[in-house]
Amino acid sequence: MNPRPLGRSGIEVTPIGFGAFKIGRNEKTKYAASYALPDEAAVERLLNELLDMGLAYIDTAPAYGLSEERIGRAISHRRSEFTLSSKVGESFEQGESQYDFSAAAVRASIERSLRRLKTDVLDIAFIHSDGRDIELQQSSDAVPTLVELQQKGLVRAIGLSGKTVEGARLALDWADAIMVEYHVEDPSHGPVIAAAAESGVGVVVKKGLASGKLPAEEAIGFVLANLGVASIVIGGLNLDHFRTNIAIATRVLSAGRP
Repeated sequence: MNPRPLGRSGIEVTPIGFGAFKIGRNEKTKYAASYALPDEAAVERLLNELLDMGLAYIDTAPAYGLSEERIGRAISHRRSEFTLSSKVGESFEQGESQYDFSAAAVRASIERSLRRLKTDVLDIAFIHSDGRDIELQQSSDAVPTLVELQQKGLVRAIGLSGKTVEGARLALDWADAIMVEYHVEDPSHGPVIAAAAESGVGVVVKKGLASGKLPAEEAIGFVLANLGVASIVIGGLNLDHFRTNIAIATRVLSAGRP
C-alpha cells in the first residue's frame, strides 16, 4: 500500500491502519464476539508481519490496556517504518475507564505513552473523547496542552477522536486530524469529512466495519470511496483478514481513487 498524506500535517498514513485495541484489552469491548488476549510472541509476530505486508499506520491508546507497552516491545526497533498515533484523556484500570483532561493529566499521559511505546515522538495525539466533544474542546485543558506539547516537539500532529458530528466540525478550527466513526450504517460524518478535506484537516475513520458487524468488502469500499478519508483503522488479530483488507483497499484505490 502506498502511504497518503494526512491532510496538510506533513504526515503520511497507509489506507489501512491497524487499530491496536485487541492486542491489549478484552474487557468491556464493543465487539460482537469475545476473544482471548494474544500472548507476547503472538503480538510480536502479528505486528511485525503487518509491517512486512505494507501496513504502516498503527493506532493505540492508554485505554487499550497493554497495547502501548506491547507495541513498544515488539516493533520500536522498526519505528521509522510506521506512523504511530495514541490518545489522551482516557485510561482503563481495574476494569473501568477513567477520564481526566486536565493539563497535568494530558502531559503525564503523553510522557507515559512515549515511555511505553519506546519512542521520542508521537506522530499523532488525539483527544480520546468521552462523548462531551464540544465541552472538552471549549472548557478543558486538553486542546491548549496538546498545542503546547506539539510546540515542544513531543507530538507532530494533534486532533480529536470524537463521537459527534458537531464535535468533529468544531475540531476543524484547530486540529491537524480528526478520527470519526463512518460506515454504511452511519454516514452522518460525511459532510464533516468533506469540510475537513477543504480545510486541509486529515481524516482517519474508526469503526468503519461497525466493530466487525459489516462485511469487509462492502465496508472498506464505502469508506475509501470518500475522497476526504486518508485511512481506515481496523482492529483484529487475524493476519489473513488483514491480507484480505489490504487487497480490498488496493483494488478500490486502483479502480479510480487517487
